[in-house]
Amino acid sequence: MPLENDAEAPLENQGAPDVLELDLSLLAEVRTDGRFERPLEPNVRETRLLTDSPWVRSVGRLELSVATEGWTFPAPPVELPPPAPKPAAELAEGRHVANLPQLPDKDTVQKQRVRVKPTADMVMVKDRLLCLLQPPLDGLFDGRSLEVPFAPFPYQLEGIRFLMPRTAALLADEMGLGKTAQIILALRLLFHQGAIRRGLIVCPKPLVFNWARELKSWAPDLPFETIEGDPERRRTAWFTSNCPLKVVNYETLSRDADHSSDPRVKFDVVVLDEAQRIKNRDSKTAQVVRAIPRDRSWAISGTPIENHPDDLVNLFAYLDPGRIPPDTPPKRLQQLTSDCILRRTKDIVQSDMPPKVMRDLELELTPAQRAAYTLAEKEGVIHLNDLGDTLTVQHVFQLVMRLKQICNFDRLTGESAKLEQLVTDMEEVAESGQKAIVFSQWVEPLHTIAKALERYNPLEYHGKIPQPERTPILDKFKNDPKAHVLLMSYGTGSVGLNLQFTNYVFLFDRWWNPAIEDQAINRAHRVGQKSTVTVTRFIARETIEQRIASVLDAKRKVFNDLLANAEKPEALGLSEDEIFGLFDIRNRPRRAAA
Repeated sequence: MPLENDAEAPLENQGAPDVLELDLSLLAEVRTDGRFERPLEPNVRETRLLTDSPWVRSVGRLELSVATEGWTFPAPPVELPPPAPKPAAELAEGRHVANLPQLPDKDTVQKQRVRVKPTADMVMVKDRLLCLLQPPLDGLFDGRSLEVPFAPFPYQLEGIRFLMPRTAALLADEMGLGKTAQIILALRLLFHQGAIRRGLIVCPKPLVFNWARELKSWAPDLPFETIEGDPERRRTAWFTSNCPLKVVNYETLSRDADHSSDPRVKFDVVVLDEAQRIKNRDSKTAQVVRAIPRDRSWAISGTPIENHPDDLVNLFAYLDPGRIPPDTPPKRLQQLTSDCILRRTKDIVQSDMPPKVMRDLELELTPAQRAAYTLAEKEGVIHLNDLGDTLTVQHVFQLVMRLKQICNFDRLTGESAKLEQLVTDMEEVAESGQKAIVFSQWVEPLHTIAKALERYNPLEYHGKIPQPERTPILDKFKNDPKAHVLLMSYGTGSVGLNLQFTNYVFLFDRWWNPAIEDQAINRAHRVGQKSTVTVTRFIARETIEQRIASVLDAKRKVFNDLLANAEKPEALGLSEDEIFGLFDIRNRPRRAAA
C-alpha cells in the first residue's frame, strides 16, 4: 500500500509497496432463551356461539302488540231480475222467420271486462285493494244491478273507470259524448260503496234544470237538492240539510262564499261543470271555488283551453294545487297533467255515430248591402288611419262589429242575402219534417229572422228570455212537430243543452273563437243522435267575414295541440296583431306588434 507522502513521486523512484495485514474475523456468541425451553401448554377458553339459544345478542325484552283496522269494501251488487224480453214485432203479411243454421266459425272471443285500476300515485295498500276488488263496471249496467235508461257506451265505462279512483280528475271529452252521464254514474257507484257521503255539483245557472233531469234519469236512487231561494233557505241547505248530493249554480255559490268555505260543510267530492268558468285565476268565482273544503276535485269541460295554456294551469289550481310548479313551460304541461286528464273525440270513440257534414256557404251581398258595406269600410279605415298613435284595438273592434252587422242585414232596406238563403233552406227542412237551430251573435237579428220564418213556428232562446220560460221553450221545440226552428244566441245556447233530435244547424254569423262555434254545433251532434247533422256556415264573400273565417280555420286544429302533442298553442281567438291585420292600416301602435 503506497504511503501518502509518496503519492507525487515518480514511478521509477518508488519502491515496493508496504502491505499491512488486518484481522477481519468476527467473534459471535450464541445464547438461548429460556422461554423456548419450557414445554408448550395450550390454553382453551370456551366461547358461546351456537351452543346456547339465542346465539345473537339480545336488545332486551320485546312486546308484540297487534292492532286491527277494519276496511269497508263494496259488497257484491244485488242482482235484480233480468229485464223482460221485448215482444217480437208482428211480421207483415207474406213474410216469415227464417231459422238460419249457426256457422261453425262464429267468433266466440270473450269481451274484455272493464275494471277500475289504481292510479299512478296510489301507494296505500288499502286504496289499491279497493280498486282491485271492484266488480267489473260492464256488469253493473245490464239492468240487473243498477237501473239505467240504457247501457253506457264502452268509452263511457272507460270514463267512469278513470273518475272513480282519482281525487283530481278533468273529464275533457268533446262536446256531445255524454260527460254528464259519466259523472253521475261514477258518483252513484261511489255513494253505493260508501266511499263518499257528501257531494256538490257546481254548474252554470241555465244548466241546473238539465242536471236535475239527468240525475233523475241516471241515478233515480240518489237523493239530491238544489241550493236556491232566499238567504235563510240557502243557509239551511248548506248547514242543516242531510241530503247527500247538492246542486248549486256559480252565481249562488259566489253569494254564499262564507257558507261554502266553512269547514262544517266539507264535501267528499266537488264537481265543476263548464269548468272554464274559473280560467281567470283572480276572479271571485275561481277564488270561491278553490276555498270549498273537499277531498276530491273533479271538473268537466269540453274546452279546457279556450285561449291560452294558462287556462289549464288555472284550472289545476282547483283540481290539484301544487301539481304544476310556477313558471312551468307550456310544453311540460302535458307531462305533468296527463294522469289527471281524459279526453276523447267523436271520431275516435263513436265510430257508429252519424257523421257531421260541414257546409261553408259563401254568399254574395245584395246590392244595398254591398254599397253600405263598401262605404262603411272605406270611411272606417280612413278614420283608423287618422287616429295615428291613439289607435287601439277597441277602435278596430268597433269597425269589425259594424261591418259584420251589415253582412247580416242592411240597416236602411233590411235586405239580407243570408236571410234569403236561410228561408230557402228552411223550406227543405220543414218539408222533410226535420228541425233546425239557427245561431247568431246578436239578439236583434234573431227577432228579424223569426218574422221571416213565421210559418215554421220559430222559437227564440237567448239572454233576454227569462230563466223560468227557457225550459218550456225547449220542451215545445222537442215535442211540437210544427216547431221546426229554434233561434239561439251563442252565449245562451252554446253550452249544456241536449238537442240531439235536431238534424240541421245554421251559423248565421261567425263567432270569434272556433271552440265556441264547436260547442254550439255539438248541441245537436252528440250522443243519441241517429241521423246525419248538416252544419251550414254563412259567410259573406269579399268581406270581413271571409277574412276572419280564413284566420279561424287555420287555427281550428290548435285546440288539441296541448292535450295531444304537448306543444304550445297560440291563442284560439284572434290576436291583437291579427285584428289590426284585417284592414289596411298604415301606422299601427307599437304595443300592437309587441
